[in-house]
Amino acid sequence: MRRTRIGATALFVIGFAAAASAQQPPAEKWQPLFNGRDLAGWHALPGGKWLVLDGQIIGVGTKREKRHGLLVSDKTYSDFRLRVEFMSIVGNSGLYFRVQKVDHAVGVKGFQAEICPKGGSIAGLYETLGRKWVAHSDAKKVMEVMKPGNWNTMEVHAVGGNITVLLNGVKVTELTDDPGLKEGHIALQMHGGADMDVRFRTIEIQTLDQHAE
Repeated sequence: MRRTRIGATALFVIGFAAAASAQQPPAEKWQPLFNGRDLAGWHALPGGKWLVLDGQIIGVGTKREKRHGLLVSDKTYSDFRLRVEFMSIVGNSGLYFRVQKVDHAVGVKGFQAEICPKGGSIAGLYETLGRKWVAHSDAKKVMEVMKPGNWNTMEVHAVGGNITVLLNGVKVTELTDDPGLKEGHIALQMHGGADMDVRFRTIEIQTLDQHAE
């Protein structure tokens, strides 16, 4: 009898885990969004200059340029894991996601994960043309893992209204049940009105649904 009870319990646990797994959206393989050679799959909005050199996307601008410089994905995405390697040398930048293009000097509205050369605000979530700061990053964790003047990895996990941002593998920002946009473009940013030198290399996405278009 004892072995029967253990077997039944094990079957219940296995069945529960399988049911929970079935409710999770299937994840696709990581897909590169940057081929290392050119800007295929992306288009630039006015402001600054984007170029590809030595396998890197480099954004450069001067403080005379008042518009944000944006490099925008041709496709839109909804639920995903997004992984980007960045090096912020000069000026304020950001990783936009689920954004919509608008007729405005900043070019888009929607979420941005903050990128800058140093400081505890990196990986915080800012809603452009909306609520502004909606989730601040854990400044202590950011300062512990950030590598100023070097390559860093940022991951954005977005599923419905739940958004998590990791910096170099450490969760530093989290937002739950948020009412913001659920689908849109990905974009790399150069902030207007500032001298800029920001660089990206690995950019890849793992979609969690079948609605990328």
